[in-house]
Amino acid sequence: MRDTLTVILAGGRGSRLEPLTRDRAKPAVPFGGLYRIIDFVLSNALNSGMRRMLLLTQYKAQSLDRHINLSWRNYFCRELGEFIDVVPPQQRIDNNWYQGTADAVYQNIYAIESEQPKDVVILAGDHIYKMNYKPMVDFHRKMGADITIGALRVSRDEARQFGVMQVDLDNRLTGFQEKPADPMPTPDDPDVCLASMGIYVFNARFLFEQLCDDATRTESDHDFGKNIIPAAIEKHGVYAFPFLDENRKRDAYWRDVGTIDAYYEANMDLVGVDPQLNLYDQHWPIRSFQPMLPPPKFVFGSEGHSSRRGEALDSLVCQGAIVSGGSVARSIVGPNVRINSYAHVEDSILFEGVEVGRRCRLRRVIVDKGVRIPAETEIGYDRAADEARGFTVTESGLVVIARGEQLASNPAGDPVHY
Repeated sequence: MRDTLTVILAGGRGSRLEPLTRDRAKPAVPFGGLYRIIDFVLSNALNSGMRRMLLLTQYKAQSLDRHINLSWRNYFCRELGEFIDVVPPQQRIDNNWYQGTADAVYQNIYAIESEQPKDVVILAGDHIYKMNYKPMVDFHRKMGADITIGALRVSRDEARQFGVMQVDLDNRLTGFQEKPADPMPTPDDPDVCLASMGIYVFNARFLFEQLCDDATRTESDHDFGKNIIPAAIEKHGVYAFPFLDENRKRDAYWRDVGTIDAYYEANMDLVGVDPQLNLYDQHWPIRSFQPMLPPPKFVFGSEGHSSRRGEALDSLVCQGAIVSGGSVARSIVGPNVRINSYAHVEDSILFEGVEVGRRCRLRRVIVDKGVRIPAETEIGYDRAADEARGFTVTESGLVVIARGEQLASNPAGDPVHY
């Protein structure tokens, strides 16, 4: 894989994840307490033997850049030709922000060419899944392909959100529809479509030619799914490669956590007895930054219904967290979180450094980093009250408290004790 270069697109706005993306790029959003979304694609690449990576950023990239420096630099040895380089927009070719996925790669064509790769693997940095990319690269070379696309079998309803492929018996593309209203099913199952995962392997020389040609077309959206791939199907070798799931469960696991509700559901899956995504798999580890923090701590253990007891049930609790006489159920508690006496947190996600005051009640709430919730505050029980306080509330009733939010003390004006 040393003659392969990996390009990871990590510059999207993530507007549907607002307010979690108000201060950070979507790939930098925390996931599962300890991880960031970007950690999954980076772990896949590293586990696949890919050690030459360019990470293309754009919007609100400071948090992502810091995470890469803390978490990932030590896995690569520059003296051995290994690297992970964060590449911000340089306006080397154009004075504009990236206009599409193909334009993002085109504007960095100099950095790619300078590495002289045989093939270029292009990945999206904002999906949750486990995959070994090496068999896909091997297939690409065996078939003499110009482009190979990672393919996921999805229902026809789901397929409307994807690029949908039609293939022959050799998995060569015969058609491609970008987010069609009426997606074409596979020949073997009228209820299933073959969807593009946004995972591409390009012959490097072919990629450069296509990007340069597309850049001259004023009518183009400069996007792989909308422009590059459909234009290449008729005259060039474009193949689909079926998703090989390293998660090793009955059903293939791939999630686009692009909305608040999808993000929440993917996180809540992790606290189940047998979650669909296995984070404890030593065969395919997901790596991230491991902060130098003490173990989680649970204090006060009084008996009785109304007693003071620190406990967490069916939950993930990260390093440095202290559950001090409060209770947690079916929740994800991030690093350095403190939950004080008689507070109750259920079906919620607390990011790093959150503090929950005494006798608070939180239900179906996502609380962003560093938010301090005053004593006796109720969130997630009265939709109208939550909206009146300016919180983001989804259609399903999920409440999101943004980073930097200053919550007022309880309405009764009682003093706050911790």
